Amino acid sequence: MTTPDATQPVPVCLDDVCITCGDVAVPVTILELLPGELALVDTGQTVEEISIALVDTHVGGRVLVHAKEAIAALSDDGVDAP
Repeated sequence: MTTPDATQPVPVCLDDVCITCGDVAVPVTILELLPGELALVDTGQTVEEISIALVDTHVGGRVLVHAKEAIAALSDDGVDAP
């Protein structure tokens, strides 16, 4: 399938999950706040640098991360709203 001008292909979903929405967000814990709205986080397997530009968080806080971008802050008590 292509766009109307036929220069760019349009993704086609051939499975139960689209390639653009099949990814998941991962909960992580903030270890260190860095300049430039960045943070070091504990993923449970490694330490990674992510962007926290879209959320309000703190050291020890938990966030959901997708594609190295924090997309939601989670509650500190481990009980998150449905």
